[in-house]
Amino acid sequence: MKKVVKFGGSSLASAKQFKKVGEIIRSDKARRYVVPSAPGKRSKTDEKVTDMLYACYDAASTGASYGKIFSKIKERYEQIIEGLGLNLNLDFEFKKIEENFIAKKGRDYAASRGEYLNGIVMANYLGYEFVDAAEAIFFDDNGNFLADKTDQELSQRLEHIDRAVIPGFYGSKPDGTIKTFSRGGSDVTGSIVAKAIHADIYENWTDVSGFLVTDPRLVENPVPIETITYRELRELAYMGASVLHEDAIFPVRKEGIPINIRNTNKPEDPGTLIVESTCRKPKYVITGIAGKKGFCSINIEKAMMNSEIGFGRKVLDVFEQYGISFEHMPSGIDTMTIFVHQDEFVDYEQSVIAGIHRAVQPDFVDLEADLALIAVVGRGMKSARGTAGRIFSALAHARVNVKMIDQGSSELNIIIGVKNDDFEPAIKAIYDIFITAEI
Repeated sequence: MKKVVKFGGSSLASAKQFKKVGEIIRSDKARRYVVPSAPGKRSKTDEKVTDMLYACYDAASTGASYGKIFSKIKERYEQIIEGLGLNLNLDFEFKKIEENFIAKKGRDYAASRGEYLNGIVMANYLGYEFVDAAEAIFFDDNGNFLADKTDQELSQRLEHIDRAVIPGFYGSKPDGTIKTFSRGGSDVTGSIVAKAIHADIYENWTDVSGFLVTDPRLVENPVPIETITYRELRELAYMGASVLHEDAIFPVRKEGIPINIRNTNKPEDPGTLIVESTCRKPKYVITGIAGKKGFCSINIEKAMMNSEIGFGRKVLDVFEQYGISFEHMPSGIDTMTIFVHQDEFVDYEQSVIAGIHRAVQPDFVDLEADLALIAVVGRGMKSARGTAGRIFSALAHARVNVKMIDQGSSELNIIIGVKNDDFEPAIKAIYDIFITAEI
C-alpha cells in the first residue's frame, strides 16, 4: 500500500509539531511520500515563514535593509533543527538564498524557499530521500502547469525511490525559474504526487479533524463530515465553504484516489474521507450547509412569458453585455428571477433594467437587495422524502422568510434565498432540524 501525506504549515511550525508529524509517519509504513509546507504560525501573534520570506525579498531586491528579518528566518529553522537534535547545517542554502534575493530571482522563488528548506529538514529527520520539486514539477514559459510532463517525470523519478520528501507549493519553468501554484499550493503538490505514484490514498494533514457540516462561527461545535463525495464538496465550496481548492482535487479525482483530511494534533480522529462515489449510507440526510451574503434579485414578470421562444436567452444577454454573471435563475409560467452579486450589479442596475425592457418588453421589473443564498447539500437527500418540507418548517419556526428555493434535478442540493439579516438564524435552524435533532 502507498500513501502520500501532506502536512500544512501549522503541523510543521515548530520542533514539537515536527515530532508529532514524525510519529504519524512512522506509525504507518505505507506513508512513504511526504509533502511538507513551510513552517506556519506557532501562535496567533506569530509570523508565517512564507510571509517573512516575501518581506525579506522585497527589502533585499530593492536595496533596503533586510538583515534583521533574514536572521529571524534563519533562527526559525535553526530552532527546529536544534529541537529535533539533527546534525544539519543550512548555512550554504541560506547563503545561496541571500544571493538570489539580491539578484532579484523573483517573489515566487522567495516564497518557495520555505517549503524547500522544510523539505530538507524533513528528509533529514525521517531519513527519506529529498526530491526538489523544481526538478520534477513543471510549468510552461507563461506559468501554466504542465500536468502530463510533470506526471511522466515525477512517476519516473519516484519509481525507484521507496521513501521521499517532495516540498509543496512550487515547480519550475523551462529556463529553471521557480514558479509557485497560486492557491493551496502544497495541497496541489500532494495531489500531483499521489497521482504520479498511483497512491492508494492521499492524506492531507492539517489542524482540524476534517470538514465540518457548517461554519463553526455560525453554529457552535458543528459535527464533522465523515464521508463526502467530490460533487458534494464542489457544491459546498461554490457556496463559500472553506475546503480544498479545485486544483488540489482534480489530479486525484481523475485517478479515483480518495483524500483523507486528518488532524495532526488529534491523529486518532478519522477525519473526513473525500471520494468519487460511495455506497456508505450517510449518517445524516444532509452532508453540509454553506452560504454567502451579498446578492440581489431581479424579478421579471410578463404574461405568457413561457410561450416566447428565446425569452431567457434575451434576458441573460443583457447581463452578459455588462459583464454580470448570474448565480441562480428560478422561473415560473409568467415570472423569471435572476440572482446576481450585488456589488457587481449595483453600478449597472438602471442600464440593465432599460436593456431588459428593450429586449423582452416585460410587464414589470422589480429589484430586491441584501439577500443571502444558502446551499443545503447531501447525497442522502435523494432517498429522503420531505427534505424541502423540513427546511421550510425549520425556517418558519425560526421566523425566517424564504425568498427563493431552488432544487437541482440531481437532488444533491437545495438553494434557499433569504434576507442578509436572516442568514445566521437560517443556517442554525437548518442545522438543528437535520443534525441536532438526530444526535
